[in-house]
Amino acid sequence: MKRVDKLPKVAARLLTWHATAGRHDLPWQSDRNAYRVWVSEVMLQQTQVSTVIPYFERFMRRFPDVRTLADAPDDEVLHLWTGLGYYARARNLLRAARTVRDSHAGEFPRTIEAVVELPGIGRSTAGAILALSDDQRHPILDGNVKRVLSRYYAIEGAPDEAATIARLWELADANTPATGVAAYTQAVMDLGATVCTRGRPRCAECPLEVDCLAHRSGRETELPAPKRKRADRRLKHAVMVVAKREQKVLLVQRPPSGIWGGLWCLPEFGDLKSAAAFVSDELGVLDASSSLPVIQHSFTHFDLVITPIVARCHGPEFARSRASARVREGGTLWYDLTRPERVGLPAPIQKLLGSLQGLTEKGVD
Repeated sequence: MKRVDKLPKVAARLLTWHATAGRHDLPWQSDRNAYRVWVSEVMLQQTQVSTVIPYFERFMRRFPDVRTLADAPDDEVLHLWTGLGYYARARNLLRAARTVRDSHAGEFPRTIEAVVELPGIGRSTAGAILALSDDQRHPILDGNVKRVLSRYYAIEGAPDEAATIARLWELADANTPATGVAAYTQAVMDLGATVCTRGRPRCAECPLEVDCLAHRSGRETELPAPKRKRADRRLKHAVMVVAKREQKVLLVQRPPSGIWGGLWCLPEFGDLKSAAAFVSDELGVLDASSSLPVIQHSFTHFDLVITPIVARCHGPEFARSRASARVREGGTLWYDLTRPERVGLPAPIQKLLGSLQGLTEKGVD
């Protein structure tokens, strides 16, 4: 095995630093295997470690291996993902698990080429999975690593430009050691997450401080350069019908792709007039009102403002009415607030239903 002083300079310092200052007790670091690392890496995309930990632990209890996940109903997987956001990750995770089951005999592939072919896994995630679980030498370039390398080498270009990304991949590869790859991969991610942070880097604690070019020139907060300016955020309005019948609320399943794909949601309309027509024509309501507060929810590129309309219903099951063809893509469900089903719900809808459940338990209709 190579001596530490024979390793690339950055790797040697990071390995020494990580031995005492890195994170060693994260749940996916115990009983480490490709499946557990894969799930954790997908959950950690655009999500903080502290948020991911309870989701990961619940997910592992229910789906301890790739076959269990592959055989699970979509709704149960999405249910355990509810609140974690970026639901395409969960849908791709399930698709990839079924590919592993059907095309790899239930064994997670061990080559970078095969891993990259799985849905939802790019080059950096594939490299991290194989490096962390199997100590294979593959560079990674997640957001934390981009920030560390951009500052250390004073890379000027925006981190989402092709030339900058190509240069960062070269540097990531040059600094990845031939041995101790799992420890180095964890170390460079930890450095970016805990020391070389986006807003207030703690340079005095950094093992790379002495010759970090951004630090030496006082440009820690200027680098990485800002991403290319995107168009102004859009504001989207939607009206959602809270159709109540006693303790049940009508939900419809959204299309498998797009925002909240595959999740169960309230019937959605573009304006109050369309929602009112639906309520009047299809639901046999006792009364309808907009007594619930407006809900605001932010997505990556736009903000959604939801106006809920409460409709207290009576009469036959909705599922056989003419309206089912107008609002459903995958199905309809009368969701029992007192005995909630294990289905995937968008976070703001889950919160709204929780509020309604609280009122139902108190006897308030």
